[in-house]
Amino acid sequence: MFDRSRQSIESAFEKTLFASRWLLAPFYLGLAIGIGVLLIKFVQELFHLAMGAITGSESDAILGVLTLVDLALTGTLLLIVIFAGYENFVSKIDHSRHKDWPEWMGTIDFTALKIKLLGSIVAISAIQLLKQFMAVKSASDRELMWYVIIHVVFVVSSVLLALSDRISGEAKSTAAGLADAQAKSRVAEAPAKGKA
Repeated sequence: MFDRSRQSIESAFEKTLFASRWLLAPFYLGLAIGIGVLLIKFVQELFHLAMGAITGSESDAILGVLTLVDLALTGTLLLIVIFAGYENFVSKIDHSRHKDWPEWMGTIDFTALKIKLLGSIVAISAIQLLKQFMAVKSASDRELMWYVIIHVVFVVSSVLLALSDRISGEAKSTAAGLADAQAKSRVAEAPAKGKA
């Protein structure tokens, strides 16, 4: 009696925990709205760039284009986080009805998401650093130093994360290979023992 009630309480608790993943769905919806906000800023920057194309300098045009690239990369980063996060933590998306469904969606696991996330952050940081170097006359040495330090920290962090994921992946594949070899060895030994 006690065992059955404990199992039913445990089952209800596990179902509640499993259903709590849906609390993340509004976060991903908010990030989708964030892409809309970035689109508004993108159009605004594009308008400013087009209006100053005739009268502005070459460096102003390059800075404007770099800002557009920065916004586009940030939007792409949000899209990756939305789809990979939703599919990894909330629910699978049925993409069989979408003929133009990108191949990468639904194949990014949490490890790949971390790598893509850090790669995008490094790219965004590099663009910010490049924008500061383009405006080097107005930036102080201290500001440039901090931009470089922050960028190097992002690069080193992403390299270390990629190395740790690779090392853990090799350890898992080595362990799986060892277990497979042991299983084959047992299967090969079984007939030999039967003949003896």
